[in-house]
Amino acid sequence: MEKHQIDRINELARKKKTVGLTLEEAEEQARLRKQYIQEFREGLRATLDQVYIEQEDGSYKKLEQKPPKN
Repeated sequence: MEKHQIDRINELARKKKTVGLTLEEAEEQARLRKQYIQEFREGLRATLDQVYIEQEDGSYKKLEQKPPKN
């Protein structure tokens, strides 16, 4: 996400607290936030894909995702 998009998210958040948002601005804010969260998760996933855990025997095992709870 580019800096001007993050600045726009912050600008809309400040405006929402003071004078409120129009319908178009609220939709833009929701779209930008969704994009920000998606890109954040992708970056975090890429980082976690590079993590290895050292086992007690000294070997390394790739970090695995926990199975979903039922």
